[in-house]
Amino acid sequence: MTSILWLKAFHVIFMVAWFAGIFYLPRIFVNHAESSEPLVHQQLNGMERRLLYFITPFAVFTVLLGIAIIYQYGYAWFANAKWLHIKIALVLLLVIYHGYCFKLVRVFAADNNRRSGKFYRIFNEIPVIILFIVVILAYLKPF
Repeated sequence: MTSILWLKAFHVIFMVAWFAGIFYLPRIFVNHAESSEPLVHQQLNGMERRLLYFITPFAVFTVLLGIAIIYQYGYAWFANAKWLHIKIALVLLLVIYHGYCFKLVRVFAADNNRRSGKFYRIFNEIPVIILFIVVILAYLKPF
């Protein structure tokens, strides 16, 4: 039982680090979309790229540790944990979101952004909503 607690602890640690970055990156996109200064664009391009590459290992470790936790609990637990199936679907959505951020970083680097700051403000809310639902599912296990 102690080993699963360590897995859970590190799963949460990496998840918090991942979310810190995935919350901040779209805020940089907002600033980038709303700026018309080439020097600001150049600086934001570097910030976006470095942040995304910095948080990607946190995403990978979050997912791998989640898989390890499921493995430790076993198939019977997994099959009966309906809340977990929803959580996994939301995590997959977040992984897709994270992957889409790579595309957005390339779009900004190529100076091809056509979206407004408002779009990126709304885009920034997606991981917030996912986090709320995932935490509720993980702690309350409503199903």
